Amino acid sequence: MTQQTERQPARDPQDLERFLIDRQHAGDVDGMVALFEPRAVVDCGEGKFLHGHPEMRRYFTEVVASGRKFARGQQQPALICGELALTSTRLPDGSVTAEVARRQRDGTWLWAIDRYTIATEQRS
Repeated sequence: MTQQTERQPARDPQDLERFLIDRQHAGDVDGMVALFEPRAVVDCGEGKFLHGHPEMRRYFTEVVASGRKFARGQQQPALICGELALTSTRLPDGSVTAEVARRQRDGTWLWAIDRYTIATEQRS
């Protein structure tokens, strides 16, 4: 597992997605949780919502233990407005994610809201 001292903070909202996937692939649950504000909300889909770090830690622990790996997708340029940023990625299966990041007092970025899937590509 990656040590906390080796974790880079997200200096750009575009860093968050890459860091999340890298940390998940490395099995670094605490590093994954550290990319979110303490009271952040995550919509995992199918009516499952995570509220805050403790729930995220439990969920990410289960995901890492399952051996499932998050897929890398085509990240869209972040849309930044002051202290907020909208990040989004089109995943290989055609689904699209959407996240709201907030600039912290130290200039780094953390996600405040994460929705795993806002749209799924229609295949015929």
